[in-house]
Amino acid sequence: MKLREFIAALLGISAYAPPQDAALLVAPSETHVRRIRRMLGGQIVPLPVTQTRWYFSDLESAQHKADKGDLSSAARLCRAIRRDGIIAGVLSTRANGIVALPKRITGDDEMVRALEGRDGTRSIFDAMCPASELVALAIDGLLLGVSIGELVPVEGRDYPVLVRLEPEFLRYRWNENRWYYLSTAGALPITPGDGRWVLHVDGPRIAPWQAGLWHALGKAFIAKSHAEMHAANWEAKLANPARVAIAPQGASEIQKQSWFQKVMAWGVNTVFGLTPGYDVKLLESNGRGWESFQKTIERSDREAIIAVTGSTVLVDGGTGFANADVHKSIRADLIESTARALEHTINTQVIPQWVAQRWGEEELDRAPAIAWDTTPPKDQKDDADALEAFGKAIASANESLASYGRRVDARELASRYGVPLELVPVTIGDAPANDVDRADDIAEAAQ
Repeated sequence: MKLREFIAALLGISAYAPPQDAALLVAPSETHVRRIRRMLGGQIVPLPVTQTRWYFSDLESAQHKADKGDLSSAARLCRAIRRDGIIAGVLSTRANGIVALPKRITGDDEMVRALEGRDGTRSIFDAMCPASELVALAIDGLLLGVSIGELVPVEGRDYPVLVRLEPEFLRYRWNENRWYYLSTAGALPITPGDGRWVLHVDGPRIAPWQAGLWHALGKAFIAKSHAEMHAANWEAKLANPARVAIAPQGASEIQKQSWFQKVMAWGVNTVFGLTPGYDVKLLESNGRGWESFQKTIERSDREAIIAVTGSTVLVDGGTGFANADVHKSIRADLIESTARALEHTINTQVIPQWVAQRWGEEELDRAPAIAWDTTPPKDQKDDADALEAFGKAIASANESLASYGRRVDARELASRYGVPLELVPVTIGDAPANDVDRADDIAEAAQ
């Protein structure tokens, strides 16, 4: 089975690429791409555009452009959103927390051992898929709904390294049903899983950007940034009270100017000795406009945290906040969703490339798979306690029923309570039994 056919079966490439390869006829040649990369030190990502001021009209424009397949403004907004401390913190809690969870690699024993093997201080998998790149892909997927990476060959290794690319240059052409990357060498067509491109989709296959968090976070981010600027402006103008110098009505102009200059020179620990008729005081604003700005900031922070974590734990505190536990601070189904989306991307677009490169395409059927253990620790303890109680209950019931010539149907109880069973060789007396059913027959015959 060819690599492309294998990946197409796993991923459903037809959902990302047109049936014909007509678009490839106008794409830059691989020779041209390699030449440009050599000229730019291996870089194919153009210089990003930085936008430091955002308005609600910019958000609306980004939404219109995104629905036409141009993600440039949406990606720039996502980059600006991550400059907010609150949003950056909750995003890292969700993405970094998931990547840091224990992971399991299942499949062919030889390949699993090779993938878990050490290459220096890291395993092959960690060297091929650095945690920082996985986190960046996951965050882009959460914010934008889609993220892009590239498998870059490394001299001296038989496996590539995953590199996250800036999603600002992603384009989707509706008329071709194909993604493109506007690189320094031109518009490059993207075929997920072809050995070069890694397209991570954390939403629906059609228009995944519509499911990204950037719509909600962008609104909260813009409102918060404007409120912070208005609050700073208020503080600059009204937070420092005006100084009022009062001179007596009969004072000469020279005396007034002298008195005003002394008040203007008011510094730290200044002391004024005043005669009757002279006075000095502070003129402070009695307005409460600053409260409106603070409420807007707090509301925006709350909206952003709930959008990312699905709960108010990080807002209201509680045990989840105190323990800094990813399972308690983020809703369990969101952890599961993000982890499974990232696993699907790796298992269909990264690991098969490594298998084909090391063992050959004919061994793709044995390709291993990775999965993060997203089970909350409390649930694992409950499962262990339940299994222990299940075993003790059966033993106690069998002991009580023995005098009546009866025993508990352990298989029926295991099926009812979801306890997995495995057939093992059984010996009753001198008679061996190959399975549980045979052991039951022997036991009944013995009675």
